[in-house]
Amino acid sequence: MSSADDFRAGLRAFLTEHHPGRRPRDPAARLAWRKAWLATLFDAGYAGPGWPREYGGMDLDFARQVIYQEEYARARVPGPLGTGLGIAGPTLIRYGTPEQKERFLRPLLRGDSVWAQGYSEPEAGSDLPALRTTARREGDAYVVNGQKVWNSSADIADVLFTLVRTGPPDSRQDGISYLLIDAHAPGVGVRPLRDLTGDAPFCEIFFDDVRVPVDDRIGPENGGWPLVRTSLGHERAAGAMNQAALYRRVLDELVALAHERGATADPLVRDRLADFEIRVTIMRLTGMRTIADILAKGEPGPASSTARLFIVTFEQELHEFAMELLGPYGVLGRHDPHAVQRGRWVWGFLRTRASTIGAGTAEIQRNTIAEQVLGLPRDPATPTTGRAR
Repeated sequence: MSSADDFRAGLRAFLTEHHPGRRPRDPAARLAWRKAWLATLFDAGYAGPGWPREYGGMDLDFARQVIYQEEYARARVPGPLGTGLGIAGPTLIRYGTPEQKERFLRPLLRGDSVWAQGYSEPEAGSDLPALRTTARREGDAYVVNGQKVWNSSADIADVLFTLVRTGPPDSRQDGISYLLIDAHAPGVGVRPLRDLTGDAPFCEIFFDDVRVPVDDRIGPENGGWPLVRTSLGHERAAGAMNQAALYRRVLDELVALAHERGATADPLVRDRLADFEIRVTIMRLTGMRTIADILAKGEPGPASSTARLFIVTFEQELHEFAMELLGPYGVLGRHDPHAVQRGRWVWGFLRTRASTIGAGTAEIQRNTIAEQVLGLPRDPATPTTGRAR
């Protein structure tokens, strides 16, 4: 047995032996359950496959990172809490001071501190350099005022990694700073946003004269834009490999649904399933390429937008096909006693309607690919500088 096989076997045995069991229904119990699992991973040395060992990570090579993602998805154990682990963590590792790394990284990786992203605003989502949340310097602190929107996990967050305007109103990307804001500080307000599924996975965040120590700024004042690009690149890179592992399992379940509905005798159905099989394989290979780029260059680069665009269109089409298989049962929600598989495919269909909006719209991703990957002329209808999402 090779050393890679030994690693896979050891990881699989650990995940099986320490599986945390069924997810609790109560939100508070579910949060405690997930935190306990992340602490178990960290304490056993199985957290942060791509993180340096000095910050509690595993510092795995390319092959073992791929194995880790595959086995983690297969085991059906809880994923990271919040959005900080795969986005803010790598940014802090690259740009943070030694004191900031010592203070923030281990609690983030262990799940003791939950982080949420504060980027998008009501009038500055895809055009992120147009953000209006301000941070006025007063001695050794910033005073932050403004609003963020579409913030995953902000309702359970301890830290908000946030973009603010420290430069003049028209400074765009040249006047943006990257702050870590205590989510429990006076003046921070969080309001859940309910979506089509009936759940509230996103929130609005309001800042009303929130004081933030200057020491909690990552990078230089007005120099946050390079950090933004690092964060967004890692967000898309992490999503590529994680989603590939997830949708390997989901596709198997879709094939089982087609069998259950008696649809697999239809050659058109088999053709669609074969197409999805090909695309899951492409997704996995793209995720592997992205990990290889990070290990070689330290950054995923603009090509990570191709992975993001591929994934969001794929998951929409997969759930649309599931709805076709359900037929009339596709109108029944999760709480209807006659719903197929407790309405999970209907829920997934509704949830993925927003996939081509979140983390940068599909249109913005296409522009990024065209301009930064293919070298095509810039879209004259968009701002001349600093478009990141």
